[in-house]
Amino acid sequence: QVHLVESGGGLVQAGGSLRLSCVASGSIFSIISMGWYRQAPGKQRELVAVIGSGGSTTSADSVKGRFTISRDNAKNTVSLQMNSLKPEDTAVYYCRVRAPPVDQWGQGTQVTVSS
Repeated sequence: QVHLVESGGGLVQAGGSLRLSCVASGSIFSIISMGWYRQAPGKQRELVAVIGSGGSTTSADSVKGRFTISRDNAKNTVSLQMNSLKPEDTAVYYCRVRAPPVDQWGQGTQVTVSS
């Protein structure tokens, strides 16, 4: 079983920054990717950024140049540095870890950006 603990959400003014972190623990043998997704009220969950085991990254066009994803393989931790936040970034942010056959989602952490 895999357990994810997310931290770092909160309320921030537009233009501000937040850093999200997610620590994975449990029966993890080979993580192929770790990432962040978000879901705003009334919208579908969407990819924010994902980082592979080799360090390759994929991110949504809406966050490029503002958000940076990083990973510590030794600590099974993935972080998301979010700068220049906008009100449209307001959402619940979910951590996801893919370590076949495990595909685990975190509980989510609220990020609210006020205008």
